[in-house]
Amino acid sequence: MGKQTDIGGILANLPLFQQLSEDEIVGLAAGTRAIRLSKGQILFQTGSLLEGFYVVVRGQIKLAFSSPQGNEKVVSIVEPGQSFGEAMMFMEKPSPIFTQALENSRLLYIAKQSIFAAIDRDSAFAHRMLAGLSIRLHGLIEDVENYSLRSSTQRLIGFLLQLAGASASGSVTFVLPASKHVIASRLNLTPETLSRILHGLAEMGLVEVKGRSITVLDIDRLSRFDQAPRAS
Repeated sequence: MGKQTDIGGILANLPLFQQLSEDEIVGLAAGTRAIRLSKGQILFQTGSLLEGFYVVVRGQIKLAFSSPQGNEKVVSIVEPGQSFGEAMMFMEKPSPIFTQALENSRLLYIAKQSIFAAIDRDSAFAHRMLAGLSIRLHGLIEDVENYSLRSSTQRLIGFLLQLAGASASGSVTFVLPASKHVIASRLNLTPETLSRILHGLAEMGLVEVKGRSITVLDIDRLSRFDQAPRAS
């Protein structure tokens, strides 16, 4: 993965860069380097200044806030093909979050100068970057809405349905993308609350839980259960 040709091929297949010409990809690749992280390794800490942004090629990266008391709030779990750090790169302000590998991971780090050069050459590229940042902002707004208006149970059910897939029906089995502790933080729940809700859903015959493996026994039934307002 360290060779420029490999980096160029990976960049060319990412949605953000798919419209760029071969020469533009080569220019980006020249300002890009590959990074390997071991599970649990910190990529950058709160307060870091970013001179570029990152794309996950393999593995998972946790973005989180940390309180003075040592507690953390997971903001996002970044999957392969997704990027992070663009907004902090453009704002040129210290990062409010820290990032940590949830498993052995490979990333690309794309230098700011290469991005600015691509923007100067192609206005459509700037539009795609803005679209990506807008989607991220929309997701954060949805998070705030969910935390404010939806119960703990509904937040977890919505997350399970998202993992099952929009077109899923009947019974679906999948593996949670991270530990239950991380997912609880991502959904603004305590680990105890998450376990309690999963246990309750299992007792009602809506899901089966085996470690990180979850089987939704009836997608339609779980979706209907999600619609009814209820206290957490």
